[in-house]
Amino acid sequence: MLDEKRLVEKAIKAMENAYAPYSGFRVGACALASDGSEFTGSNIENASYGLTVCAERVALFKAYSEGKRNIVALAVAAGVDEPVSPCGACRQVILELAPEAIVLLSNRDGSKVMRTSPKELLPYGFKL
Repeated sequence: MLDEKRLVEKAIKAMENAYAPYSGFRVGACALASDGSEFTGSNIENASYGLTVCAERVALFKAYSEGKRNIVALAVAAGVDEPVSPCGACRQVILELAPEAIVLLSNRDGSKVMRTSPKELLPYGFKL
């Protein structure tokens, strides 16, 4: 059984590792593979803004780089009052790399969590 609260807590903890000197907007994520492996990610900014990588993509890319392709859940948290909303690029990556995952979007302390799916986040995602 998926421990949604624990996964959200790991995403909140991952925010501590964010490198966000330009925006100050810290984001953390935790991807859960079907075998129980967990992969956290934090947003990493760059002075050349286009080179910034979001927490969701870091977590999913870490999982894939370790050979974990069956992502069953992804939690995302940010230092905001309402559940965070992934950017468009992350929505596309989530749809492709974790199409059947449960997606948990959280605020800064986990007191507000929205449960959704990749298809709900991006109903007309790009597919080859």
